[in-house]
Amino acid sequence: MIVGLANPKKEYDNTRHNVGSWYIYALAKYYSQHFKKEDKFFGFTSFCKIESYYIRLFIPNIFMNINGQAIFKIASFYNFNLNEILIVHDDLELPPGTLKFKYSYGHNGHNGLRNIINIFNKKINFSRFRIGIGRPEEKKKVASFVLSMPTEEEKILIQKSILNAIEKKILINYLEI
Repeated sequence: MIVGLANPKKEYDNTRHNVGSWYIYALAKYYSQHFKKEDKFFGFTSFCKIESYYIRLFIPNIFMNINGQAIFKIASFYNFNLNEILIVHDDLELPPGTLKFKYSYGHNGHNGLRNIINIFNKKINFSRFRIGIGRPEEKKKVASFVLSMPTEEEKILIQKSILNAIEKKILINYLEI
């Protein structure tokens, strides 16, 4: 399963904090898939086949700081362990448009990841696909920064990198490791 972290409501769709969902929506679109709202999972689900892999896609429809509840609910239903889920999320440490995979334990200050770790209640390594959004100059402005829209230049960099990753099937290379 691949999960794209996001905040709900239209007002957050185009914010930096929602770039995880940007990736999932772009992946579904590339494979001509649509999302279904699933109230029992507090989110939107889809499915796609990439080469020989059948992959469930999920975007929680609850706030970032509590999205672990939705992920745990769907993971429990389909019997996924945390280390079998790829979490796609925004990353302040990477420049806009930079993408990196990471397999480790920890949240690095990301409240969505922190909640996932707390809800699953396990200190195990798990996979993350980090999408760079850059960092504000002033540390105290992080919250407003992630909840704001990227500049047009940043948005182009992020969208190009997402599309490039999908077209080059970078995900498949990662899954085969």
